[in-house]
Amino acid sequence: MVEYSEFVRLSRSTDSDERGHAAHLAALAYLDHDGPADEHAALYAALIGFLDDPSVKVRAALAYGLLHSTEAPRPIIMALLQDSPIISRAILQYSPLLIDADLLSAIRKGDASIWLAIAQRTKISVRIAAALIDHGDDEIALLLLRRSDITIEPALLIDLARDHGTVAKWRGALLSRTDLPAPARLILVQRVAEALRETRIVRGALTADRLNRLLRDGADTAVSTIGEAEACHRRRDFVQDLVGSSQLNSRILLHAVVTGHVMFFASCIAELADVTRDKVFSLLENGSRAALSALFLRAGLAGELGKVLVRLVLHARTADLADDIAARHYVVTALTEELIADFEGAIPPELEETFAYLSEQNIALARRAARGVMKAFSEMTQSAMSLAALQGAPRLQLPAA
Repeated sequence: MVEYSEFVRLSRSTDSDERGHAAHLAALAYLDHDGPADEHAALYAALIGFLDDPSVKVRAALAYGLLHSTEAPRPIIMALLQDSPIISRAILQYSPLLIDADLLSAIRKGDASIWLAIAQRTKISVRIAAALIDHGDDEIALLLLRRSDITIEPALLIDLARDHGTVAKWRGALLSRTDLPAPARLILVQRVAEALRETRIVRGALTADRLNRLLRDGADTAVSTIGEAEACHRRRDFVQDLVGSSQLNSRILLHAVVTGHVMFFASCIAELADVTRDKVFSLLENGSRAALSALFLRAGLAGELGKVLVRLVLHARTADLADDIAARHYVVTALTEELIADFEGAIPPELEETFAYLSEQNIALARRAARGVMKAFSEMTQSAMSLAALQGAPRLQLPAA
């Protein structure tokens, strides 16, 4: 306990450390006060008096005492906000009394140090986050992106992905966010594919054709995977954006079925045909061949492509394409053989791209399905491998080089 006479002596001392001690005591006493009103008023007057102290140490001690409290007098906090930079930055970073209007004003008038102080606040609203990011300071924007507790508008995240997706640290910060909207995620996947294509070690390890196939297949898988997640949450924006930007093509539709992303496929057909997704899903599950043909015709998938999709859907009903690689391989193989048989090897021009896709998938799925088969078989059997005996004269053995 400090008597009032001692407090008065400290507050009038020529030593700035003693005045700072008095300012800090006054702040704590004011916040914890539960006595008479006139005593509270006297403490308030003392706090105001310390605002005019010539020493920044005294005003900083006052700010430190009031900094984290919701009970601090707002006029004093606002006065300290306009004090020296070291005090104003502390107020901006810690004071819970500041509202968005105060922070927005500071952002407009401040510099990078002010923006950084605000970006480190415990709670930041959507408006403040957008205002800070709009100022174009990369480090502050990345700091905000890496904070999972801050909500950022979906449209702003999409703009950031479009503007900065070519930079690895931006891609990492954006992709780590669980609230990243699907269009932004797709943009970043495309940027990753472009970056891999230009990476020297990747280009040196794969031929150009194989690299293009791998990246295209990966991009298709990313589109259908993102679309499946959006469809499961019954969000239509992603598919609408694909259709509106002409990014939805027959290859993606085929890939969606082959990879078992049926909800995404149903959403795409529903958007193209302008019917409800539930109706499309019902037809995909139980509709007749004629009903499926009519659905795809309404969706603008007429001709041979529509017939291929009908066959693919009918095959998919008998297999678990979402998790079973061998089932995918079987379905693609069966469909490929049917097309070869129907057209006697002369695939029509309108199906050349579709047939090429199925052939690519057939190879890729065969490789994936074969991985580990021999190892698993060898662990299950004890019999020796049956090999034919060598016939004829022994081969010439060349010396080692």
